[in-house]
Amino acid sequence: MNTDRPGQPDDTGSGLRRGPLAGIIVLDITRVVAGPYCAQMLADLGATVIKVENPSDPDYARSFPPFAGDDPKSAFFAQFNRNKQGITLDLKFEEGRALLRALVKKAHVLIENFRPGTMEKLGVGYEVLAQDNPALVYTAISGFGRTGPNSSRPAYDNTGQAAGGLWSMNGYADRPPVRVGTIIGDLSASLYAAFGTLAALREAERTGRGQVVDVSQQDSVLSLTENAVVRYTLENDVAGPLGNDHPFVRPYGQFPCKDGHVFFGGYTDKFWRISCQIFGTPELATDPEIDTMEKRFSDAVYTRRILPILDQWFMPHTKAALEEMAGDRVPLTAVKTIAEVVEDPHIAARDMIVQVPVGGQPVRMFGNPVKLSGLGLPIMTGAPDTGADNAAVYGALLGLDAAEVDRLRAAGVL
Repeated sequence: MNTDRPGQPDDTGSGLRRGPLAGIIVLDITRVVAGPYCAQMLADLGATVIKVENPSDPDYARSFPPFAGDDPKSAFFAQFNRNKQGITLDLKFEEGRALLRALVKKAHVLIENFRPGTMEKLGVGYEVLAQDNPALVYTAISGFGRTGPNSSRPAYDNTGQAAGGLWSMNGYADRPPVRVGTIIGDLSASLYAAFGTLAALREAERTGRGQVVDVSQQDSVLSLTENAVVRYTLENDVAGPLGNDHPFVRPYGQFPCKDGHVFFGGYTDKFWRISCQIFGTPELATDPEIDTMEKRFSDAVYTRRILPILDQWFMPHTKAALEEMAGDRVPLTAVKTIAEVVEDPHIAARDMIVQVPVGGQPVRMFGNPVKLSGLGLPIMTGAPDTGADNAAVYGALLGLDAAEVDRLRAAGVL
């Protein structure tokens, strides 16, 4: 048994999991992040999520650092697979495919992130599984989606960042583009997949018919490019790297202070006027050269007048002092390190750092940003060991006894 999950009820049949998705059974046939994170969010909200891994080729994110405990476990893996149960199943075996189809009859959702066509080649694509469960919501996450000329191409997170246009917009104008400093392709696809899954579940509850939720990393990244598409389609303006600047409002960006940097977004006339008062220069609010948004945006005026004013305002003060002085009245926020964010009292008040057992010890990791007034903070259980819940899940859902589970394991099916 997985010691990271003490006292965890067998929620496949007991109904003891709490939350708005309690009673929803999700088969999670995904690996790494684009997929596991989608399923983890559903698990946080009460769904019974069963992580299905190939016994001879389990999720290789289990090998990603950092590790915790005397019997080291991946905290990276746990962050995206907490609150799940774990089983093994090899779909290359006929018995393995039969078991998946039997599980699908008991499930509401199946999530996979194989390259399009893989499940069909294995004989367990949506059309086949829908025969077993017409209400099944089949969520498929891939680099380029299930349709279109590029659908069969392999992809990673950086594929989505590159193909979706975001990479070309990030960085500084006088340097090559820079990838976003996190796996935004994987994460955004997971978020959209969770949203689409819930919409399809609602439709399945209403009509009794499931459907495919088709989410691509490229599509997901493209939707994060803010004004870039309409700037191009209306004005033929191709967005490029702007550093910390903004294409049409100023000041709105990162500015230095005594011990680091702050974000300041005082570009409206209202916030500019308030800022002038806060920093002891009220006369600047009515200075005829910089008294409107349009005037302050001018390249020449911004460089000659506005940037020196911001240096005068910010450089004598620390990030914390500036937030104390102005943060309640204008958009001014410290540019925080991850260490500062994790220790932020506001983050603590929002329950955004939770303790999850990893390798037998509690590890702090990010929580769920969705706050439901009727839910409260869910109990966090650790990620399952590979196949840790074979006996419990196959017994509860399919009625297999211990001897049959052992036989299937010995045959390599589990």
